[in-house]
Amino acid sequence: MAQTEGARLFREAWIAGVRRHFPGEPKPGYVTPWDDTPRWEREAAGAVYAQVRQFVEVSGGTTARLSREQKGRFVATCRTARMCRHFEDPKPGYAADRPGLPTRQQETDADVFEAVERSLG
Repeated sequence: MAQTEGARLFREAWIAGVRRHFPGEPKPGYVTPWDDTPRWEREAAGAVYAQVRQFVEVSGGTTARLSREQKGRFVATCRTARMCRHFEDPKPGYAADRPGLPTRQQETDADVFEAVERSLG
């Protein structure tokens, strides 16, 4: 899968997870369609997709045995690194460790990991 396709897969999985786990109507920025997503967010989505893909590949597919908590933690850590790279002083919510994230975001991160796993076959 090309980098752009992977970034789009990440974003689509993110939006699906937000819609599934967010109580009520999510903020528009949480579900912005790909074509309207800012460039830096597209690049971050592509980078995190690539990190998850590589992790799944080097594990020989054994990531299927990880818990959803472990999968979500991996995505959250990768995403936090991208936020710190993009923002000099990111908002606390952008750089929070997984236990500090709302449950809806923890679940969405795990959904994203699992979507990448499925895409790899």
